[in-house]
Amino acid sequence: MKQRAFETPRGIKFQAREAGSGAPLVFLHGAGGPLPEEPLLARLAERFHVFAPLWPGWGEERGEELLEDMLDFTLHGLDVIQALGVDRPHLVGHSFGGMIAAEMACVSDRAIGKLALLAPAGLWLDAHPIPDLFASTPWELPALLFADPKAGEKLLLAGLDFSNDAALTGFMVDNARRLGTAGKILFPIPNRRLSKRLYRLAAGTLLVWGREDRLIPPVYASRWQELVPNARLAWIDGAGHMLHAEQPAAVAEAITKFLG
Repeated sequence: MKQRAFETPRGIKFQAREAGSGAPLVFLHGAGGPLPEEPLLARLAERFHVFAPLWPGWGEERGEELLEDMLDFTLHGLDVIQALGVDRPHLVGHSFGGMIAAEMACVSDRAIGKLALLAPAGLWLDAHPIPDLFASTPWELPALLFADPKAGEKLLLAGLDFSNDAALTGFMVDNARRLGTAGKILFPIPNRRLSKRLYRLAAGTLLVWGREDRLIPPVYASRWQELVPNARLAWIDGAGHMLHAEQPAAVAEAITKFLG
């Protein structure tokens, strides 16, 4: 995928990966940011013109200081679509990105096509609390995010030599910046009253969930389906919260079949 520079009407600069041709599709990454290799995007690019923008705080450009609350993130997402120059793109959002995608659709249903939400954040069930991602160490994340922690460790920590003080410091600084930005809408719990607005989500919506998700457990899929009018649900076997990294073929198939 090639990478291009863009700027929103508000003046926030961002980078976006781009590949493929066909109907436009915008992928909104989660709090962990994009992986070096994104097999799901490569598969989607076989059918769609895929854009994968970086949220402020995840790239070299600044701008995260301008995003203070849920409305800021939502409007920035809509500004990104405008900056990309695409008309009514499909939105695919993972976790944190899925939460924002849903908010975007509730606020401006005419700006987007269909939605595919991959284990979206944004809801809270007292009986099923979501683990505190912000209190987790890098070594705890693979077991929390992946059905196969060993494979997850290779994906998340590949090439990082934590015996090197400079490498460890760099990782921790970058991770703190990302989580500091995500924490504005996820900490201490990911509840920004999205549940009160989901009745407005008129766009066709597909929920995609890993059956072994230990971060946002599958019971949340049922709650999303209750709140989103006419939402469909696709289960992915052998996948945890990072379902798009663990089972990209199955996730791509579910999305492609839904989007048509």
